[in-house]
Amino acid sequence: MTVLPAADAPIPIFTTLKEVYGSLATAAKHAERWDELVREFETKFGHKPTYVARAPGRVNLIGEHIDYADFGVFPAAIEHDILIACAPRPAPTAAAHPEGHAPGSVVAENLHTRYIRQVFWPTRRHTLGDDVPLDAVRVAPWHLDIDKSELRWESYVKAGYYGVLNHFFFPSSISPVPVPVDILVTGNVLPGSGLSSSAAMVVSSTLAFLAVNGIFDGEKAPTKGELVNIAVENERRVGVNSGGMDQSASVIALPGSALYVSFVPSLHAEPIVLPRDAVFVCANSLVVSNKAESAKHQYNLRVAETLAAARLLSHRLNLQVDSIDGENTKRHLVTLREVLARKSGFYRDEQDAQSEDLVLLQKGLVDMLEIAMDYLLPEFGDRTDISLDEMIGKSGMGEAEFRELYLSGVDVETTNFELYLRARHVFEEALRVLKFREVCLAGGGNEESKLQTLGKLMNESHDSCHRQFDCSHPKVNDLVRVARSFGEVETGRGKGRIYGSRMTGAGWGGCTVSLVHRDDVEAFIMHVKKKYASYEGMSEDDLASCVFATEPGMGACGDF
Repeated sequence: MTVLPAADAPIPIFTTLKEVYGSLATAAKHAERWDELVREFETKFGHKPTYVARAPGRVNLIGEHIDYADFGVFPAAIEHDILIACAPRPAPTAAAHPEGHAPGSVVAENLHTRYIRQVFWPTRRHTLGDDVPLDAVRVAPWHLDIDKSELRWESYVKAGYYGVLNHFFFPSSISPVPVPVDILVTGNVLPGSGLSSSAAMVVSSTLAFLAVNGIFDGEKAPTKGELVNIAVENERRVGVNSGGMDQSASVIALPGSALYVSFVPSLHAEPIVLPRDAVFVCANSLVVSNKAESAKHQYNLRVAETLAAARLLSHRLNLQVDSIDGENTKRHLVTLREVLARKSGFYRDEQDAQSEDLVLLQKGLVDMLEIAMDYLLPEFGDRTDISLDEMIGKSGMGEAEFRELYLSGVDVETTNFELYLRARHVFEEALRVLKFREVCLAGGGNEESKLQTLGKLMNESHDSCHRQFDCSHPKVNDLVRVARSFGEVETGRGKGRIYGSRMTGAGWGGCTVSLVHRDDVEAFIMHVKKKYASYEGMSEDDLASCVFATEPGMGACGDF
């Protein structure tokens, strides 16, 4: 994935918390966390940290499960973040411990007491090369063991380290080796909450290992866009075929603005200022959504279904999406957005453009919803899901090549595939994102009307996620109903001004996000705390971490 200047800015390096969080008031809320992290690092390791790497979680305001189909999304970074204090391990300390002798060895601690110290180090795998004599040995890239069947907190630290090793330390016996590292992790982005704790963990880990190896601010320092690409690649090492939205929001975000993030013709992030009275409130359903562990029948299956839907539509519309060389055909994975662009006739022009043409895109989305969609349904019966055999038959591919291209590289569990509803959700959700962007950018007009329109789009998004993409959860639906019911509550200024509420993140649990008028935020939070049954009996401190208002914040950065 190439990047445009919009994502080509350097990763910021700050020296004060006001720079990190955008205001003194917000910085003051987080100062004790940072102080504790530095104190505990020195207590545990006997020396001070050299750097603190920070990556925020994100809330996706609208645009769910469409980034991996290459459609634009609308996230914002939140205050909640992952912090990693780190430093090269001093030579005397390294010599005193056996693990300190290994190049690039890591001693990793976590401030949460339930997690124990982890020690690991990368290895170089020596394998026979295809282009060298059999009696010669070629040094392969660095390797770290990550058990995808039992993901733990350090798995995400390793995933971030993996990218640094294989992008910046070349597989040569004479190349520099990574330094031994001590790290201490803390964070307040709850795992499984739908606020992208995994992406924040991987991004902050990547930054930490760049920093301690002198790459973060050196000549080889990656740009924001390059860091996004590395982080997407890294998260796939824990079994998640991420589309890039989470990493883009965590890395590229700017204070006070949401982002319209697009991926075609290249990664582009457009800061979008929200209406002045718009406040977004996140609420945790308390249903843990582990995207990596449940991927086989949830997240990764949805990726496979949308890709398969694109293949069937390209065949039905007679689009040339593969490479033909004489009698040989090289098959390619095609996304729903590519199908749209080819069908609408702007695919080739777009490859040379600096940014996507949103007018053509919006027209193409409307057209796609009016043609060919029924081809994704089974030939007989009133079901909407389709069998594997029928899906292959409608793809125009042979069984072996279809399985190799669409099923061999992703771990899924199902017998039937829901292509029609998944594709319809993707196209409709992409349209909602464009409309959301238009409303935010529109000058003048009635602010209340804008908020109502944005809320309506959010409500429609949730209903589609629930009914068409099947990625919500009964508890999440309950929480959405509680949020929307605030509109019937008398606040003293009239009925509660809740404009819309929806699930956010991958789904199957996690958080909701609600659009609330700035003046009604406190009353809304109290309403949700009181009415959502799963919050009964919780302490005020725990409730405060479950329901909170958020302003768009700064993306990933280093504090030196």
